[in-house]
Amino acid sequence: MVHIENVQHILSNGLTLANSKSANKNYIPIGDNSLIDRRGTVTVPNGKNLNEFLPFYFWYRMPMLYVVQKGYNGVTVQNPENIVYCITNIEKIIQSRLPFLFTNGHAVSKLSKFFGKNEVNLLDEIIDFDAIKKTFWNDEEDLDLKRRKEAEFLVEGDIPLDVISGWVVYKEKAKGRLLNFGIQDKLIAVRENFYF
Repeated sequence: MVHIENVQHILSNGLTLANSKSANKNYIPIGDNSLIDRRGTVTVPNGKNLNEFLPFYFWYRMPMLYVVQKGYNGVTVQNPENIVYCITNIEKIIQSRLPFLFTNGHAVSKLSKFFGKNEVNLLDEIIDFDAIKKTFWNDEEDLDLKRRKEAEFLVEGDIPLDVISGWVVYKEKAKGRLLNFGIQDKLIAVRENFYF
């Protein structure tokens, strides 16, 4: 998920890390800065830090989006019209030969485990897709639900534009902006139910 104002940079440079040579100098963040900073202190199995990976979720309406739309944890409230989903799929990542990892829960949690390309064929066994697809994540019977819901697919380094297979926006107005940026109509989906 990115702020709509970052989309033009993505169209020219792909998805870029903050420390990339192609980084967006005018990047508008929408996440929790304290969590973003914390990701820089988490070492993954290959010895790199989480902030050297671009994270994707496996589903929509994730807890982070809720925080971004509602403004919890000191995060600036964002109108859903300003939030764009960048969509890819695992096949595209593999075909592009981009290095990746994935987790069975939120990547900063000590309870989460990291997996690599050798385990990607076991994705359905490793990832709790029932948890990921839950509408809500507060459950007195399952205190670990939120962590599992936030499983991540982590791509190392920058991601070329051709790996992005589509874009999801909140309403037609946002779609109009993406069309004006030059994105083909067939690559844009309007899905109000992807937002809170």
